[in-house]
Amino acid sequence: MQYNTSSLRDYRSGLTDSYPRRKGSKGLRWALLGATSGLALGFFSLTSYDANALRANELPLTLPAVAKIESLPAEIPAAPVAELPQFEPAVAIEPEPPGTWHEVTVQSGDSLARIFNKQGIPPRQLHDIIATGKIAKKLTNIYPGQKLHMRTTPEDGLLELRYEIDALTQVQVTRDNTGFAAELIVREPERRSMRAAGTIDNSLFLAAQQAKLPENITMELAGIFGWDIDFALDIRQGDQFALLYEELYLDGERIGTGNILAAEFTNAGKLYQAVRYTDQQGRTDYYTPDGHSMRKTFLRSPVAFSRISSRFSTGRKHPILNRIRAHKGVDYAASRGTPVKATGNGKIVLRGKKGGYGKTVVIKHGSRYSTLYAHLNNYARGLRNGSRVQQGQIIGYVGSTGLATGPHLHYEFRVNGVHRNPLTVKLPDAAPLPKKYRQEFKLATENLLAQLELAKTQAIAFQTP
Repeated sequence: MQYNTSSLRDYRSGLTDSYPRRKGSKGLRWALLGATSGLALGFFSLTSYDANALRANELPLTLPAVAKIESLPAEIPAAPVAELPQFEPAVAIEPEPPGTWHEVTVQSGDSLARIFNKQGIPPRQLHDIIATGKIAKKLTNIYPGQKLHMRTTPEDGLLELRYEIDALTQVQVTRDNTGFAAELIVREPERRSMRAAGTIDNSLFLAAQQAKLPENITMELAGIFGWDIDFALDIRQGDQFALLYEELYLDGERIGTGNILAAEFTNAGKLYQAVRYTDQQGRTDYYTPDGHSMRKTFLRSPVAFSRISSRFSTGRKHPILNRIRAHKGVDYAASRGTPVKATGNGKIVLRGKKGGYGKTVVIKHGSRYSTLYAHLNNYARGLRNGSRVQQGQIIGYVGSTGLATGPHLHYEFRVNGVHRNPLTVKLPDAAPLPKKYRQEFKLATENLLAQLELAKTQAIAFQTP
């Protein structure tokens, strides 16, 4: 390629001619011409030629050879980075709380005040703790064998106290700058479902023991069906039971039993079934599979598991008076001091001696019904004429006061003032489950009834030789 000075002159001429000559534009034309010349000179200086080379006829424009790069690696390896030492995050260690823990076992005759005094705790602090409210007042119900854990210092007295009411419930008292505060801590146990079934040969208790039922579950089973079955009178050889109940575990250790979830009892060929259900209002009760309450307005018997020594009769010969005298009630033979329960809700209209009845309690249940409990050894504490009682509440204890040959309870049931046989009278039912809960009840209890059937099936298979 060739390049000459004439071409350069033509280029300069064209550049200056491209702008029309105007008054006052002479300085602008010279500025543009100077800028263009500077660019050209800069370009040629980069090619390593001196100023004399511009006068040559031909200028070499070949650039110096550049080294050829054959290929580049696909990835350029990164320079190794030295690994930094790893440090464990700092863990803040909380200081031990002040004071020393003491475990105190409550002894016979101990009171909270006496225990505090032995531990050097000022009496004023006990007063301040009890004044915090009803939770702290549970500390006044301590009994021998229970344990108290207290954190104290000689200067400050009590700083913290823990009192275990039972395995699940604890009262915790803490102290801060404002004073003492008491809190009730309740732990939730693990609940495991257990199945059991049995056949009665001699008594319910023996059959329950063979089925490895805890005693309190046996009593609850009798209570569920106690409105329909008199366990002192109605039990027959060959009667059967099956149930699904809870056992409670805490930290993997069994601590007791929970509730009966479902049960059935076959008495003299008649089947009774019950399932436990809690409605949306939090009310819990036992119902038949079709939603009728197992609870009746009256219990069938006022004394648990007692033997009937004398039945309702209009022609019985009185054992003391030695003449025919109507026996308008039922006598339950039981040991002196056996608790007697009110068979229904009501109001005590008589608490005192009543002729040959001896010490007696009469309860009025609404306008139609009344019950009488006679020959008592003593009355339950706190009850008097006019007291309201609940079904199942203890009202007295079996004795032999009045015309009685031995300790027993005489029980009468009256409807509109007329004596009726307590063993056969039809007892009014309690209110059934409201219809709005029926569908939910059915869904909630289907599985319980299925497990109840499985318990019975397994028991029969086990008993089959």
